[in-house]
Amino acid sequence: MKYASVAALIAALSFAFPVSAAKLDRNARPAHGGAPAAVDSKAAEAKPAEAAATEAKPAEVKPAPAKPAEPAAEGKTGEAKPSAGQSGEAKALDPSLAGKKGAKPAAQAPAVAAPAPVAGVVAPLPVTPEQPLTRPEAIKRANAFFNASPVMTADFVQIGGDGKRSEGRLHVQRAGRVRFEYAEPATMEVVADGAQVAVRDRKLNTQDLYFITQTPLKFLMKDKIDLEKDVTVEDVKVEDSGVTIFIEDKATFGGTSHVRLIFDPKTFKLKQWQVKDPQGYETLISVFNIDQAKIPDAALFKIVK
Repeated sequence: MKYASVAALIAALSFAFPVSAAKLDRNARPAHGGAPAAVDSKAAEAKPAEAAATEAKPAEVKPAPAKPAEPAAEGKTGEAKPSAGQSGEAKALDPSLAGKKGAKPAAQAPAVAAPAPVAGVVAPLPVTPEQPLTRPEAIKRANAFFNASPVMTADFVQIGGDGKRSEGRLHVQRAGRVRFEYAEPATMEVVADGAQVAVRDRKLNTQDLYFITQTPLKFLMKDKIDLEKDVTVEDVKVEDSGVTIFIEDKATFGGTSHVRLIFDPKTFKLKQWQVKDPQGYETLISVFNIDQAKIPDAALFKIVK
């Protein structure tokens, strides 16, 4: 038995079963127009004593402007002396007449309301920090992915220990059936029928057979997967790029193999797995376009002896 075929089996088959609100200036001065209009076109403009505090200018009357009345003497606030012949209109500017019928209020500074919230701005809700994924939870979610469906179809890219890149299509149907179809120029093909594993070389027209129990990740061929019971979980590492579960398989052909299963941290779908065989060679397989609904054709897993 050629070791090249064994290495190819461990490198490939071992991966076969991945089953602020706006501010108001309180010191702002009111705009013109705060003073009341005159009664008729001949009425004179009156400037109340309060105008000294608010600095509001009376409205101008363009037709026949009259001489404005003189402000009240100091100490008699709120009282304006009207000009001759217009005492009735001037009295309307006296704040003391407020509330009386026909009386018009003097100019006053507008009340400053509390700032209103800006439309469309929503106060942020308190953020609860996300709890880190624990080891038991990571293993539980990995088991859930593998046990979600007994079938899986996916595209794969394989990087061998020598850096050689190959790609193809992966078909899985538990229990124990798998097929790696390598695209050209690769000539290898790996098929498992539930009992045996065949490693074929289409160019050399050769085929080597192995027992499934001799292959790494054989536990993934089971109907129901439980990582804690099926293998030795050495470690779990949670990172932003992925969740890695390190496992050890002591029953593979040639000795002990070490496997890393890498899952997407959000969806927890299998992204990659890497196997280090008993001789120390590492092979990395990345899977994508995973379909766990399509049932593969049974003929794909047939081994012709």
